[in-house]
Amino acid sequence: MAEPQQDVSKKPAGEYKQGLDPQLPTDPGDGRPENTCVGDLELVLKVRIQSPRENDFIEVELNREELSYQNLLKISCCELGIEPEQVKTIRKLPNTLLRKDKDILRLRDFQEIELILMKNGSSELEEYTPSLIEKPCYNSNAAKLTY
Repeated sequence: MAEPQQDVSKKPAGEYKQGLDPQLPTDPGDGRPENTCVGDLELVLKVRIQSPRENDFIEVELNREELSYQNLLKISCCELGIEPEQVKTIRKLPNTLLRKDKDILRLRDFQEIELILMKNGSSELEEYTPSLIEKPCYNSNAAKLTY
């Protein structure tokens, strides 16, 4: 007597892989729903002011349809609380100066941008970094405390 053949195409409950079952939603893998294009409308850049003391960035959103050098400058300055007239140059880190609208159009999400400020209204860069002699390596007030 022949044994009945088992249907190997049936899988036990819970073994369906996502995307194979038409009733399960698909995930594009980038953390956002498949049919949204919100990220396509905005360019998100990490922006900071050049400073030897502060190296944190803020994220700035720019409308991709209005990308220009002037728009990047205006929005970045507004977010950082400075005047556009204070900015000497804009640098894409680590070492590329942004000079025109075409440069801005080539930027990609989460690239790091640094605003280089004029020093006291002049065109000199503010690149002063205190030496170790000028900048103590310990808290002098803490050294005076008794334990």
